[in-house]
Amino acid sequence: MANDLIQDKLFALQDKDYGEFQKKLIPDTKTEIIGVRTPALRALAKELKGTPEADAFLDALPHRYFDEYQLHAFIISLDKDYSRCLQKVDALLPYIDNWATCDQLSPKVFAKHKEELLPEIRRWMAADPEKRTYTVRFGIGMLMQHFLDDAFDSQYPEWVAEIRSEQYYIKMMIAWYFATALAKQWDACVPYIEQRRLDRWTHNKAIQKSVESYRITADQKTYLKTLKY
Repeated sequence: MANDLIQDKLFALQDKDYGEFQKKLIPDTKTEIIGVRTPALRALAKELKGTPEADAFLDALPHRYFDEYQLHAFIISLDKDYSRCLQKVDALLPYIDNWATCDQLSPKVFAKHKEELLPEIRRWMAADPEKRTYTVRFGIGMLMQHFLDDAFDSQYPEWVAEIRSEQYYIKMMIAWYFATALAKQWDACVPYIEQRRLDRWTHNKAIQKSVESYRITADQKTYLKTLKY
């Protein structure tokens, strides 16, 4: 019943042209796409947060529609209870089959619980990359989001560099991680590029993303270009 009611709300917000655009942008999802724009989904998540309707919806996995998974991620991301939020994240991760839902699952409460979060990140990153592609990607994303500034430690990029997978969306996230790490922690992270610690494709993609960034200097970009292979 909860899913039916929420599906009705989603179809009321449907933009069919946007849905067709999303099908091209997110080819990895196996679920149907209704076509609800992100601002509308975020607004609906705020409206539903904390209601019995939302609780029933979060428990009703799997969903039929991509947009339901997006809404699910946005509702979880608003939860201020760390333990409950973590439980809901773990329940959702096995069902995520696309980069968009993975990357938009970003609980605000995690920022206040970094010490507890770190072993969870390790656990997510240690998942089977072939069977749990988006769990691994999510773990790398959380490490990038929460542990590249004041909470950075030189061991963290090592965790990322150790991951080996042929999954495109994991390799892209590793490249994104190192491009961001080079902008924020150059001295600690440039050796991973100099020593070619990543596979060739990911190595070159990390350099490409760094060179395209406005957050590193012109001299750093010039140097990185000499490290391509």
